[in-house]
Amino acid sequence: MLAIATADRTVIGRVLFALTALLFGAGLYLTGEAAWIHSKAKLAQYLIAEAWEETRAGVVGVRPWPWADMTPLAILEAPAQGIRQVVLSGASGRNLAFGPAHMDASARPDASGTVVLAGHRDTHFAFLESIQQGERLTLTDRTGGRRDFRVESLEIADSRTTDLRLGDGTSLVLVTCYPFDATDAGGPLRYVVTAVADEPA
Repeated sequence: MLAIATADRTVIGRVLFALTALLFGAGLYLTGEAAWIHSKAKLAQYLIAEAWEETRAGVVGVRPWPWADMTPLAILEAPAQGIRQVVLSGASGRNLAFGPAHMDASARPDASGTVVLAGHRDTHFAFLESIQQGERLTLTDRTGGRRDFRVESLEIADSRTTDLRLGDGTSLVLVTCYPFDATDAGGPLRYVVTAVADEPA
């Protein structure tokens, strides 16, 4: 009877040890994975910033890394929110992971018309949740041309029934998913911030 009890304790001990080792290993893996993602994101921002500096120096079509399908187009600033971000070309899901991106159907940052930028609600465009009417936004293109905008409207739109209107005037539209605290990504609602160009003094 004593031998059986000792054997049972040995088996239980081995199982507990194996479970502990498994949980510890899983914890190390997840910690390493999180650290790698964070490091990769930091490196990407550094490479994007370097590509922007080359673009500002006059080099055309600079990609942040050789296989990237995007180039830096402009700098978006929201001073009241402490935001300064490099705007990337092509608002694909892959590019949006690295920063706000320009929607190709809209005017380019260095042209007149309506410039539309998209960004993720939980990363680069999270600041839109607290932006207010009347706040200033600036957009600086690759040649150093800077345009000032003032936030005119904040709207919630349903992407299934609402088309984005590109007006004739010079304006800047920032679009992100809504609501900001949604647990599931990719819903139909969009938060749309429209800013109009300041009149020259």
